[in-house]
Amino acid sequence: MNDFTYKNGALYCEELRVADIAEKVGTPFYLYSRNTFSSHYKAIDEAFGDIPHLVCYSVKTNSNVAIVSLMASQGAGADVVSGGELYRALQAGVDPKKIVFAGLGKTEAEIEYALKEGILMFNVESSQELMLINEVATRTGTEAPIAVRVNPDIDPRTHPYIATGLKQSKFGIPLAQAMAEYEVAQRLPGLNPIGIHQHIGSQILDSAPFENSLTKITNLAKSLRVLGMDIRYVNIGGGFGIQYTDEEAPAPEQFASALVPLLNETGCTVIMEVGRMIAGNAGILVTSVLYNKQGEEKKFVVVDAAMNDLIRPSLYQAAHQIAPVVQKDGAPEVKVDVVGPVCESGDFLAQDRELPEVQSGDLLAVFTAGAYGFAMSSNYNSRTRVPEILVSGRKAYVIRRRETYEDLIRGEAIPEDL
Repeated sequence: MNDFTYKNGALYCEELRVADIAEKVGTPFYLYSRNTFSSHYKAIDEAFGDIPHLVCYSVKTNSNVAIVSLMASQGAGADVVSGGELYRALQAGVDPKKIVFAGLGKTEAEIEYALKEGILMFNVESSQELMLINEVATRTGTEAPIAVRVNPDIDPRTHPYIATGLKQSKFGIPLAQAMAEYEVAQRLPGLNPIGIHQHIGSQILDSAPFENSLTKITNLAKSLRVLGMDIRYVNIGGGFGIQYTDEEAPAPEQFASALVPLLNETGCTVIMEVGRMIAGNAGILVTSVLYNKQGEEKKFVVVDAAMNDLIRPSLYQAAHQIAPVVQKDGAPEVKVDVVGPVCESGDFLAQDRELPEVQSGDLLAVFTAGAYGFAMSSNYNSRTRVPEILVSGRKAYVIRRRETYEDLIRGEAIPEDL
């Protein structure tokens, strides 16, 4: 479900015409629906309502402080993977006791910052990280609540770049080694092992990988309790898939019906690190057509958005639906590559795509761009990053302004003796 719909041939975001917003802010820009964000969060929260649970919004998905604040206002916690994301979450009003800190490269400064703020727990990724957290906690006179991130060696059946639960992945601690790490943590004075964490991948369209991994996690939780550990949380990570083009994506309640019976066996509060399922279809990227270009073998539609704005097609070979913001009756379908101005052959938003014929100045919408869109954008080719606009009913808010050329060199300096 989302709030981007066509009315009389014009694309709307909630109650506003997308073309009218484009006229005011220029292109390209990201456009988000507040109602879609809220309704997606509510759907997940209610689907798992039969068990004690906490939905931690995955900040890396879409880290704009307004979006994180919106999620906090709905009751969400936050899944963070850096000190910067922790800062964003706190500035957005997320309760520190609803924040989990993941990521396999936490620095000493980040660990100390999180301990000072009193977060819910760290997801520990390695033996050396376990020792460093203990050292920082002991030095600062605190106790660090932790969960070991277990790598269950489960194939999530997704793109290799976003599969994180296989044994060749850099993430997590092998299941066979996890018990030993928990026993170490139990003995160390600065650690309090209270949870188990897994995250097997992203854009997963089947509950079976989750079911397989949870069977292993449940057995581990029971074994840890036998050793006297107070395991109160099972963090199943995220990765619930969504529809980009023609995928069949399970609804939250379908995932819940498969997983809740297994989660009940753990006797724990369940944590979910959900991002894409909340944010993906809550946003679009709006871009203008610059030129039509006929190559020797292909036809290109050159637009003003590029891989620096939305890198998923280039990075993951991801397919996003693309359609005109204003539909034209009788426009013939043509096969084109939709490409941007960046000087890379990999700069494309779609390849060999059948689209209605467009002309210079026409607007195109790139759908399902609310997750891993702006968050992964860059200034490559010294392109200014685009604005982010949030619509709520009949109101549109600029939640990030368009960068200027001055912004590009802010923080840089030319040495006097050059």
